[in-house]
Amino acid sequence: MFSIRLEGSVSSVDPSLWDGLDHGPSPFLKHGFLRALEESRSIGPGSGWLPMYLLAVDGTNEVHGAVVAFVKSHSYGEYIFDWGWARAAERAGIRYYPKLVVAAPVTPATGRRILLAPGADPDAVTAALASGVYELAERAECSSIHWLFCTAEESRRLAELGFASRASYQFHWSNRDYADFDEFLAALTSRKRKQVRKERRRGLEAIDEVCFVPGAELEPAQVRALDRYYRSTVHNHWGRDYLQPGFFDKLVAYLPEHVLFADARRGSETVAGALFFETSEALYGRYWGCDAHIDFLHFEVAYYAGIERCIERGTPLFEAGA
Repeated sequence: MFSIRLEGSVSSVDPSLWDGLDHGPSPFLKHGFLRALEESRSIGPGSGWLPMYLLAVDGTNEVHGAVVAFVKSHSYGEYIFDWGWARAAERAGIRYYPKLVVAAPVTPATGRRILLAPGADPDAVTAALASGVYELAERAECSSIHWLFCTAEESRRLAELGFASRASYQFHWSNRDYADFDEFLAALTSRKRKQVRKERRRGLEAIDEVCFVPGAELEPAQVRALDRYYRSTVHNHWGRDYLQPGFFDKLVAYLPEHVLFADARRGSETVAGALFFETSEALYGRYWGCDAHIDFLHFEVAYYAGIERCIERGTPLFEAGA
């Protein structure tokens, strides 16, 4: 039997304990990522993302698993669009918000939502945490519970516990043990192969190089560029800047081992860049931006350079972003 311990902040949980749980390939529920979100006020009071950390513990207070749930007062930043449900509920006189969401905040990447301790019984821990999530939803007077971008295995277990599955689509790139980028291109049709080569040539002609800089080696100017690119891209495309000022500084400080900056340089000057997150099992593309429009550079920095890096390092999966 397990009991559920509830914490209101990730800072209340020991980082080594939290990161010692099985996160799979994804780093988006790691302690450092959540801490950066909390301390920058990207989640927490006033953001519409109120975090609740549920830990399944046994009689000796040993943690067997955990879930991060968020009491949501809106549907922004989820990338699973339920506005139709919200409008239908409103027309029917049913209160839709708050709702309870189990997800990686503002990050549409597939990953484990039920974090298991090594050797834990997945069925028993999942059942205990799901029950805790139900109880939390009742206490917070949430209309519904949503598990977003969970794994297929988790989806199966949750369906057995009474949750309804919903299918959605996203494009991922899988490494088929390509020897190099040319071998990857050889798998495409002639027309697509020519198009990719044209886009790479045109994008790279305008710069000197694209280099990947690990988080621990980033200069303050590069972190400022990341923040600038994120905000300019959001504003140029009529989006919402969910990540508040200071987030990228804290991200680099708390999660440097997974942060990767694709720095597109002309001489000594950064003219464009993209943020990636890297683990041994996957590469995740997130935010792109540039200081001046350069034809096809977006494709090179945000997609093709990432594919090439996965091939060179033998990384099996590339999720380039929603």
